[in-house]
Amino acid sequence: MASLKRPAPTDGNGPTLSSKVYIRATRLGKVQKIVREVYLRKDIPCSSKLCTKCLANAPRDSFGKAVSFVLSATPSATKCYPNGHYTVPDTNAFINAMDVFEAGTAFFDVIVLQTVLEEVRNHSIPLYHRLVSLSKNEDKRFYVFFNDFRQDTHVVRDHGETINDRNDRAVRSATKWYANHLADVVMARSRCPSIVMISDDNDNLRKAKVEGVDAQSLADYVSELEDSERLLDMISQAKTPQSLRGQHLYPDYYSQSKIQTGLNNGTLHQGTFSVSPYNYLEGTVFVSAFDRPLLILGRENGNRAVAGDFVAIELLPKAEWKAPSTKLLEEDNVNKNDNPEADDNEAIVTEHERRLLQEEAKKVHGKSKEGNPQPTARVVGIIKRNWRQYVGHIDKDSVKSSAKYSRSQQTVFLIPMDKRIPKIRVRTRMAKDLTGKRIVVAMDAWEQDSRFPIGHFIKSLGELEAKGAETEALLMEFDVQYRPFPKAVLDCLPSEGHDWVVPADPQDPGWRGRRDLRDLLVCSIDPPGCVDIDDALHAKKLPNGNFEIGVHIADVSNFVKPNNAMDAEAAARGTTVYLVDKRIDMLPMLLGTDLCSLKPYVERFAFSVIWEVTPNAAIVRADFTKSVIRSREAFSYEAAQKRIDDKSQKDELTDGMRTLLVLSKKLKQKRMNAGALNLASPEVRVETESETSDPVDVKTKQLLDTNSLVEEFMLLANISVATRVHQSFPQTALLRRHAAPPKTNFEELANQLKVKMGMDLKVDSSKALADSLDTCVDPQKPFINTLVRIMATRCMMSAEYFSAGTQAEPEFRHYGLASEIYTHFTSPIRRYADLMVHRQLAAAIDYELPDSSIHSRNKLEAICKNINVRHRNAQMAGRASVEYYVGQALKGRVIDEEGYVMRVFSNGCVVFVPRFGIEGLIRVRDMAEPEPESTFDNEDYSLTLSGSRKAKIELFQQVKVRISDEAEESTGKRKVRMDLL
Repeated sequence: MASLKRPAPTDGNGPTLSSKVYIRATRLGKVQKIVREVYLRKDIPCSSKLCTKCLANAPRDSFGKAVSFVLSATPSATKCYPNGHYTVPDTNAFINAMDVFEAGTAFFDVIVLQTVLEEVRNHSIPLYHRLVSLSKNEDKRFYVFFNDFRQDTHVVRDHGETINDRNDRAVRSATKWYANHLADVVMARSRCPSIVMISDDNDNLRKAKVEGVDAQSLADYVSELEDSERLLDMISQAKTPQSLRGQHLYPDYYSQSKIQTGLNNGTLHQGTFSVSPYNYLEGTVFVSAFDRPLLILGRENGNRAVAGDFVAIELLPKAEWKAPSTKLLEEDNVNKNDNPEADDNEAIVTEHERRLLQEEAKKVHGKSKEGNPQPTARVVGIIKRNWRQYVGHIDKDSVKSSAKYSRSQQTVFLIPMDKRIPKIRVRTRMAKDLTGKRIVVAMDAWEQDSRFPIGHFIKSLGELEAKGAETEALLMEFDVQYRPFPKAVLDCLPSEGHDWVVPADPQDPGWRGRRDLRDLLVCSIDPPGCVDIDDALHAKKLPNGNFEIGVHIADVSNFVKPNNAMDAEAAARGTTVYLVDKRIDMLPMLLGTDLCSLKPYVERFAFSVIWEVTPNAAIVRADFTKSVIRSREAFSYEAAQKRIDDKSQKDELTDGMRTLLVLSKKLKQKRMNAGALNLASPEVRVETESETSDPVDVKTKQLLDTNSLVEEFMLLANISVATRVHQSFPQTALLRRHAAPPKTNFEELANQLKVKMGMDLKVDSSKALADSLDTCVDPQKPFINTLVRIMATRCMMSAEYFSAGTQAEPEFRHYGLASEIYTHFTSPIRRYADLMVHRQLAAAIDYELPDSSIHSRNKLEAICKNINVRHRNAQMAGRASVEYYVGQALKGRVIDEEGYVMRVFSNGCVVFVPRFGIEGLIRVRDMAEPEPESTFDNEDYSLTLSGSRKAKIELFQQVKVRISDEAEESTGKRKVRMDLL
């Protein structure tokens, strides 16, 4: 492509037009002329408060107020820059050290060039958003300077010059202009700050020196700052030489073109790489072309893929197909004595790993379905990395003993909290200080000649086991947005604060289109201590013998308007996250626990769904309206149950709750008859000390009829609203689906039930599955049915939010609820999906004009993608919080409890303890000293021990276990231990 430059017109002081004409030939042989024009200005300010020239001509906002300047008049001084300095980082500086730039102790008064901002965006959208966020942080003083639009700093790409070289030249040019500009306008030279370009590009640094531009490498600059040891550890290690490079341990990845060709012709497949929580050498990838996941066995076939990566895979020859592993393998035990410094001459598989893999290969499989060989594959390319920040602890055995006395840099292993993630090599000068701490690292690279990925330190969260550190660790591990709400969000709240009330005058604009329902006997029923009350109900008898039933939902959309700062924050957070000792809110507390919350005795705005229902729970009609309600009471589930059961209570409110209970049971029976599933998950409640939040006991949650009462009417509201919004927005209704699981998902469980309990699990439909689950009972072991339901839940697909136009209508179905259409409407205080559905329903009933955001397919698909991730992360964070607190509640105690074997391996088993809702690994090697001989029967799902400890461990067996806590020798971390009695 040739380029021609033409003279740019100018009108003296006005903008200059810079044009570039590109001539290119199309595939059909025609010639196209492309003209790109940029208007160059002279009035884009430097934004330094020292610059009198730019201050005098400061641009003004839409209200005529001069825009505030960002860069300080007294920038920080260092030994090299005694007059203070501003920094101008280039693109690779931000890419390699965004964590350093975000640190609270370094990098203030930073000039972010437009050229650099756009390059960062092209490299990584998450990094770009972090950089934009820094530019909005008033304390850090990061100023975005539009160098490509200012005449003095605009750089035209030379003929034959690469884009990268042109951009580097633009950074040097802007740095030089800033230095000259401030030297001209700052009269007192003693006050004139230095302008320092920061780069990790050696060629850029060399050219800067030739051109007289003050420049430093990132490491040299950071080494002169306070707290330099910590900050240097935070620089990416991706391009730092670790050693003399040896031969490649891992195979080369296929080229992008080869991968694309393979995907197109079906010789390659793509999917998300998963790792077994029980065996770190066994991965899987779900591929639509196969009815069961493809196995990825061993390090070499995994080829540097990390759990969550989207990978390209190639099927291995049938002769290499194998069965899933039957052995427990944990990396921190198998490779306990690895040397983190050993890069050269290391093997891709250790001798210990090789021996374990050979044992697996030699074992004879039975005839059970999971014992048969299944397709295996190898990773041939990474389509998209899903790396994130990882939380873990330093393996103290990897720290040199000399580190106790030295600050020299060394390589140590970080053992991630997530056992599916491999150990990460981290270079640090603070090994002594970080041992015994919970720390955060970022993964930088995984080279072909290294058995492990490399990463860099980000921050320490505190001592292992400390409540604050462990809570922050799990929030980070599951990417929960827990920062305080920024000022821009809080500025969106009603100015009256807690004094806001529903307007007294029904003629007030706030009442427009609302129905006055304050006379209805409405109440809420929630878990104990609930303060963010989303929903309330009412029931009353109609003259025709039918009932009027109302579900009233907090009208959050009245306070959170589309596209403002609060809406953007809620969309990013996606959901409220509930931990044992705290709640991470989606919305500021003023809304969530006060103005939106349907508290009793006060008037509140609501969005109501009102049905006429027959005594047999048949829906006659449904009505949707914005409303004003006044709840009469806020019950806990237990208090509501007591009120309903108390025959002396004959008031209208209690009668209304009794009506709701009767109708809810009929609604539930109809769902069950239609094939809805009654699944199960471990449900425990951690009781904590009121003042310290320290755990004191663990109890199993008791579900009452009132739990089901609320659930049934919330489900009914969600189904009714889904139908209504889909009628109005057939392409963009925000819905929730639960896909039917492939039959192969249940093969293992079905075979286990047949072999061990003589039961048939039918999975032809949700109705067949529900009926057969009801028959999975053992009169001697009442919990077995619950255990089977827990195991069946794990065979299911995940429910997900979607935009209606992205799926055919038969795919709308919610398998678990046996409903043809479903959405989430009933919890807008804590779920962003519900807030979006409120806006869609408001538009559907002509309450308000639809905002563009509720009928933009692209935007809705992006929202669905985010809230699906946030929803799953919130669930996992909640479970991790319960697990941590259960462990703390058991600390120092030894308890004998009943458990059930839910999985058997050739070297151990997994036992589930109902009382605590926890499952634990019990390994053969821990059952006796020396390790007992064992025989694993894959067909019978049993493990027979002989020698010093004679026993037979079988699937679904009821066992007695001793639960205690122990400190792991290599980490000092305390964990729950189970021993088989």
